[in-house]
Amino acid sequence: MKAIAVYCGASHGDSPLYAEAARAMARALVGHNIGLVYGGGNVGLMGVIADEVLRLGGEASGVIPRALLEREVGHTGLTRMFVVKDMHERKAMMAELSDGFIAMPGGMGTLEELFEMLTWSQLGIHAKPVGVLNVNGYYDGLVALMEHMRGEGFVRAQHAALMMVESDAEALLRRLQGGAPAL
Repeated sequence: MKAIAVYCGASHGDSPLYAEAARAMARALVGHNIGLVYGGGNVGLMGVIADEVLRLGGEASGVIPRALLEREVGHTGLTRMFVVKDMHERKAMMAELSDGFIAMPGGMGTLEELFEMLTWSQLGIHAKPVGVLNVNGYYDGLVALMEHMRGEGFVRAQHAALMMVESDAEALLRRLQGGAPAL
């Protein structure tokens, strides 16, 4: 794996555990010589993970829509910054630049990005692994929802298994390096 897209919050959340998890993910990425691809912001968990990757000597590539860059939320010290037209172009470019995907704690945008990558995997648009870093039980409800959807017949078991969940950054990265589950 050369690069992984990490989706995470533009805020820090209410617990310091989230920022520490972002720094732990940065350490894991750099330790495995894997570049970070992310939304290009300098705020929230996005800024924390990018700053830590850079501090440790890793590569951080941002993909940001022009409108967000103009609001001065773009990170100015990245290895590479791609400025795109809109959010659709951002997600497509992040997917193209990445060998896998990780969702860390975040809001609606993070969930939207996670589920788009899971859906693309389910549909065979890509065969890249998709992971969720479940910091302090943040995604327990989502894991339960996925199981409920499977139990109600709306998600097949092999498609539910596409979402690899771990509470430790290093463990999640190791699972992703094993590739996406076979469909």
